[in-house]
Amino acid sequence: MTAAPEPPPAVGLPQRPRPVRGYASGREDYLVRLRKIEGQVRGLQKMIENDAWCPDVVTQVASATRALQEVAVGLLNDHLRHCVTAAAAGSPEHGDACLAEVTATIRQVIRL
Repeated sequence: MTAAPEPPPAVGLPQRPRPVRGYASGREDYLVRLRKIEGQVRGLQKMIENDAWCPDVVTQVASATRALQEVAVGLLNDHLRHCVTAAAAGSPEHGDACLAEVTATIRQVIRL
């Protein structure tokens, strides 16, 4: 999968650098992990198509779910270490806002 090309700059507007995401240094690792999960999900589809035994399918669903949860934890960890730390260093108010955003994200994930 290739990245979409950057849109052309707007005429007369100053160029702003694209923000560096907390996961930028591990981006390729995340993509590899997500492609493996995608393969697991395709395998689940084939299990259903082939009338696999229900407990086997459920076990594989749990495995894919755990793999996605590990990606989510890694992304949150990267966000806390990079983005929130940088925001807190910039100003306490910005740091508090970023922590509130992370808290809201965790609340949303926990509601599964």
